[in-house]
Order: sequence, then C-alpha cells, then structure tokens
Amino acid sequence: MTDLWNALTPDAQDAAIALALIAPGLIAGWTVLRGLAPFPLVRALLLRFRGVNLLFVTLIAVSVGLGVALVAQERGLRQGSARAAEKFDLIVAAPGSELTVMLASVFLRPSDMALLSGAQFAEIAGTEGVAFAAPIAFGDSIDGAPVVGTTAEFVTHLAGPLVEGRLFATASEAVAGAFAPVGPGDAFIPAHGAHEGDDHEEDGADHGDGHHDGFAYVVTGRMAPTGSPWDRAVLVPVEGVWEVHGLANGHPPDETRIGPPFDPSLMPGTPAILVQATDLWGNYALKSRFTRPDMMAFFPGTVLSQMHEVMRDLRTAMSVLATLTQVLVTLSVLTALLILVRLIARSLALLRALGAPARFVLATVWTYTAALVASGAVAGLAIGWGTAGALAAYLTDRTDVLVSARIGWSEIHLTAGFLGLTLVLALLPAWRAVGRSIVPDLRA
Repeated sequence: MTDLWNALTPDAQDAAIALALIAPGLIAGWTVLRGLAPFPLVRALLLRFRGVNLLFVTLIAVSVGLGVALVAQERGLRQGSARAAEKFDLIVAAPGSELTVMLASVFLRPSDMALLSGAQFAEIAGTEGVAFAAPIAFGDSIDGAPVVGTTAEFVTHLAGPLVEGRLFATASEAVAGAFAPVGPGDAFIPAHGAHEGDDHEEDGADHGDGHHDGFAYVVTGRMAPTGSPWDRAVLVPVEGVWEVHGLANGHPPDETRIGPPFDPSLMPGTPAILVQATDLWGNYALKSRFTRPDMMAFFPGTVLSQMHEVMRDLRTAMSVLATLTQVLVTLSVLTALLILVRLIARSLALLRALGAPARFVLATVWTYTAALVASGAVAGLAIGWGTAGALAAYLTDRTDVLVSARIGWSEIHLTAGFLGLTLVLALLPAWRAVGRSIVPDLRA
C-alpha cells in the first residue's frame, strides 16, 4: 500500500487526501438520500427563507475565508522570500550576525556593518573556483530607494539582460531597478544615509544636509523585475560610491575604467561580497575556506531556511487557530441549524401530516442544511482567495518582496475537512426535526 501511495504524483496524493477529508460527509449524504429526491422541496425552502439563508451562508463563508487566507498568506511569504534570495549563492562579510548581513545584502534592510578590506576582496576574487566576486556597498539613497554600489557583472547575474538602455560604463552612471523612482535618462544626486531614515554612514563622514552636492548619477538602463527589494534599488558602480564619499576608487588615478580587478591598496572596502562559484559544489569548499576569524561566509538560503523554521512554527500556530475557529464555527453552525429547523418546523409538520415518511423528512432537512454549508464553504474559498490577494499586495508594497498568495491544496484540505465534518454533524438537527411532535408545530 505504501508503494502504491508513493507511486502517485503529489497532486494525486493531495487530491486523495481532500477526498478522504470530505468522504464522511459524502457517505452521510449518500446514506440519507438513497432512493429519495427532496430537491424541489429544498429549493422552495431556500427561496422562502432566503434572507436567513444568506446570513447563514455568510457566517460560514467569512469563517472559512479567514482560515484559507491565513494559510495561503504564510506560504506566499515563504515562497516570495526564497525567490528573492535565489541569486545569492554565497555571501562573504566581516564576522558578525549572518541574519543581519543577509537582511542587508539580500533584502536591502539598512544596518551597520564592518567592511572587508581591499586585500580580502582580492584574495576572494583570486581564489581558484571563484567565477566572480562582486562587492555590495550600501550607504546612499534616492527618494527612499537604496543606492547600491556593485559591478556590471552583478547586475547581469541578478536580473539578466536589461529591459531598457545599457549597463553603466563610468563611475557617474547608474542602472535602475524595475520599479525604482528614476529611469533611463534621469539624473539624480544621491542622499547620504539609509533609505529608511537610518543615520548609518558607511565611511563615518559628515555630509551636512545629507546630499552629495556636486556629484550626480545619470541612469543609463533599467533592469528586468526580480521579485525582490532590488526592484526598487538603483545600482551604481562601486567606484561611484567610494568617490562620492571622498575615498579612493580602487584604481590608480590615471585609470578611468570601472570594475575589477581592484588595486587592494586603493580599495576602501565593502560591507559584503557576493561570490559565485564555477561549480555548484564549489560553493561548499569556498564557504569552508572563507569562514575564519577575519571573515565569515554563509549561504543566505540556509539562514532563510532557519527563518522559515520560525515561520513554520507560526504557520502551525495559525493552522491551530484556524482549526479552533472552524470548531467554534461548526458549533455555531449546529446551533443555527437547530434554529433553522424550528423556523421550518411547521412546513415539516405539514409534510409529515400529509404522509411523508420520517426518512424523507430527514433527507429534506439534511439536504437543506448541506446546501447552506456547501455554499458557505465554496464562498469561503473565494473570500479567502480575495483576502489573500489583498494581503499579498500589501506585503509586497511594504517589503518589496513579491508575495503571490494562491489557493493551493492546503487551503482545499482545510475546507474539505470542515465540509466533511459539518455534513456529518448536520445529521443531528435532521434527527431533531424528525423527533419533533407534529401537533404543536401545526398549531404554531
């Protein structure tokens, strides 16, 4: 049996789980409805009490929708953050917090960081097995967007070919992210300090009003969207970041070129270095080599997975919360169903007085309640999808990480489990309706 299960595709396994969750309700329905057709009467009840029915369906839909939105949102945030970090195989920085460095270099969250020296960069870039090493230098911003110093090779690695214009060719040119506040042809003067109002200064210099007067960049191109905070960033040659702070630019004064190799004695330093190995397995050897007292190397994906472990605990908590919510709603549904049975008690008593068997009355009440529950569950999926989409858009705007929340098997399982349990419990008010005395209901 295990081999048969393992032979199924993931979608087939998820479909089987969903079917198993809803199966108790389907079996209950088949048992109750076998040989009977109460559907015309049920339709009449739905139309006659449509106001109350709509309120009942709305209660179920909102409950299911909130649970679906919470589960979908957590998964979307996890996938979006992983997608944002996929281009950063190995990061080398000064010893410190891996989480801090990852948030700064991958997600562009402002932070105070020590610098790696020019000699350390030269050693890393010249190590066998390193395809390229790109400095990542922070410290400036433009209209709230970070200005990051790096190399043209990093731009191509991060986003591929430009969708507009060309790469920077001089220290005073820049490439804009897909959604940066500037575009090709624009000129801007960078402001000193982090883009969230943080007063971190990379070189410790005082720049008065916060703007680098006398130094302007001209945007020459725009990157393709990456689904990461780099879409709002403006990338400039790292030489420009050094020059704007009054430092050497990594090259002799008589050279005007940009990019590596840099002269170690003329390189002011960089907070982080992205390292790309020639082979995938080589990243592990490089990590081991560059992990030592004067520097640290780490995989952003590993740090992110640790964050996801925390998120997994959060997801478990949200799932428990969603389950408890479903239990409370199920109890509320049962209470409301009992009230609905009393609402239609006279119609049912008249039906029984005309000679309808108890089993037909049972089938009528169960089908009526099942229609309300099923409608609420389906509407809940729609509400959950819409809510998750709205939350995803909000988080994308706040974090610059592309969050896409879609309805998946987890949400379908949650809804199927609720539906299967509630359809079985719907037998209770149906039995209660059959057990009621006919005469008092007819007099009522």
